[in-house]
Amino acid sequence: MTTAVLSKLDLDDLVAGLPTKLLIGGRDADSAHRATFGVRNPATGETFINVADATETDAVAALDAAAAAQQSWSATPARERSVILRRAWELVVGRGEELALLMSLEMGKPLAESRSEVAYGAEFLRWFSEEATRIHGRYTHAPAGNGRILVTKQAVGPVLAITPWNFPLAMGTRKIAPALAAGCTMIVKPAEDTPLTLMVLGRIFVEAGLPGGVLSVLPTSNAAAISGALMADTRLRKVTFTGSTAVGKRLIAQSADLVLRTSMELGGNAPFIVFDDADIDDAVQGALAAKMRNGGQACTAANRILVANAVRAEFTTKLTEKISALAVGPGYEDGTRLGPLINERQLGAVAALVDDAVTHGATLLTGGHALGGAGYFYAPTVLTDIPSGARLLREEIFGPVAAITGFDTEDQAIASANDTEYGLAAYVYTRDVNRALRVSEALEAGLVGVNRGVVSDAAAPFGGLKQSGLGREGGHEGIEEYIETKYIALTNP
Repeated sequence: MTTAVLSKLDLDDLVAGLPTKLLIGGRDADSAHRATFGVRNPATGETFINVADATETDAVAALDAAAAAQQSWSATPARERSVILRRAWELVVGRGEELALLMSLEMGKPLAESRSEVAYGAEFLRWFSEEATRIHGRYTHAPAGNGRILVTKQAVGPVLAITPWNFPLAMGTRKIAPALAAGCTMIVKPAEDTPLTLMVLGRIFVEAGLPGGVLSVLPTSNAAAISGALMADTRLRKVTFTGSTAVGKRLIAQSADLVLRTSMELGGNAPFIVFDDADIDDAVQGALAAKMRNGGQACTAANRILVANAVRAEFTTKLTEKISALAVGPGYEDGTRLGPLINERQLGAVAALVDDAVTHGATLLTGGHALGGAGYFYAPTVLTDIPSGARLLREEIFGPVAAITGFDTEDQAIASANDTEYGLAAYVYTRDVNRALRVSEALEAGLVGVNRGVVSDAAAPFGGLKQSGLGREGGHEGIEEYIETKYIALTNP
């Protein structure tokens, strides 16, 4: 374990300055029932702050505010919406160290990764501040010559955003920024485990000049009650969710009653394919990033590492050496490369998957156990010779566990990679550009990294195929999720 705190900011001072109330109508508000819930530090397992616990009454109040602000916000000139988003970007960047330390405290990731998330999450604010002024329609002659076709774009309307705990800032800005740019009002329900970052972000938007009611932030310990109350109200027009496929399916079913627009970024089971012509050292570094970033707690994490048998021994040895050397500790301490898992439930889930694989005959090369003591730490782990019946080949591991299997031919690699109901991310390592393109096109995934272990970019569309979701976030495509297309038929002038 490491000991020295890297940041100059004092943790106690940071916590003392955090917001603890709901944000509704641009103002702080207590829960309707005056209830609160505790936020835990996953490195210690201890509650370090209590925040307001939103109820159904609070959700309706937030929707009241969103509905009241919707018309004026959608009518606000695009340039003004752009300026507010740009100001928010500047404020987030300016408070980057505070936000990074906060994410390391409430989520557990190493401070270096939190700083990277601040940069990545802030970039959605800048990107969509620029996209706000580029929402285009069209005007053209009807082919039959009997009139004109006018196509215009309009904001969808009030949106409910439900964000996950693993990327507390970026998963919020990736939804908030395009919604606001398009002219939608939004209610955000942050994850119960990590509500604080988005609670701070909500206040940053107030400081940036966002009108009251355009954005509300509702931390809660009862997500189903909040989403149920809002999704039963005809004033809500869209739901955007990032999280598990199981919860996403329930929300999709629930959205059918009012035919709500939905965007779903759900689970993954990413294959990481290393061909025999790959640069092995480069592939090892890519696998380390794709597997161990965020402690493996990412929907894009490499879940199944598929390595050509001709180079599997070399790759496995080198990757095991690097994973075994990772310094484990609280994310906010100097030198930490791997933080804790988010909570006790996740710690148990990861342990169960590893135990199941070993029971079925997998070979454990390093790790394979919880570290014990305070917090939710699991040892960085490498397994090889994974049998086909092991659960971790079918389920998201969401932890620091590298599962390596072999293949002999390109067709075998593709078939194994696609043998899943998920289709979010995939990774390919090869020196052959033709193979890279051929395999990338054959993979059933919404995003493919070629000789790269990290693929996310605010300027690129992010989303999955099959049971990994619906819709895209980021890129030019991201703002379309918050826009309705209207056709107006005109007579000939």
